[in-house]
Amino acid sequence: MTTLVCTSASRAAAPGTQRPPAYPSFTSYVRSRRPVLLRTARSLTANPNDAEDLLQTALAKTYVAWDRIEDHRALDGYVRRALLNTRTSQWRKRRVDEFACEELPEPEPVPAAADPAEQQALRDAMWRAITKLPARQRAMVVLRYYEDLSEAQTAELLGVSVGTVKSAVSRALGKLREDPELALAR
Repeated sequence: MTTLVCTSASRAAAPGTQRPPAYPSFTSYVRSRRPVLLRTARSLTANPNDAEDLLQTALAKTYVAWDRIEDHRALDGYVRRALLNTRTSQWRKRRVDEFACEELPEPEPVPAAADPAEQQALRDAMWRAITKLPARQRAMVVLRYYEDLSEAQTAELLGVSVGTVKSAVSRALGKLREDPELALAR
């Protein structure tokens, strides 16, 4: 049996079809936390559209489990875990259609100034460098530095030891330091 998630789809359902329960608290939660959750999803994917799809899927899973979630104070952790699990499933299912090339295009040198366009270019370069990291290291860097979680919180969320988080983040930061695209920012 398929559980309808979209309220407009549930209104258009055939008569006699059981409608899922409405959760006003879910709606208010999504409205208030969507920007933060979208930022988390964006940091796990290389494409903003994929991030929106990832967040939508995680929220659909959360909606289906809404009445089973006992502690609504821990919703962010639940949704983040759904985001990570969904993204991990996508990594496992994806076809490898990306190929390494001999040379990476080098960006033009950026002079150090407080120009907003230059700051955005630096942020874009950082995201490109982060997307080059292996998925596990990328997730740990995002949770540690973009979501500002402690090593213990990151370890708990990913189900690994604190030492694993420390070593993986250390290796990831080393790779980011060596990234030629970010060398211009130093």
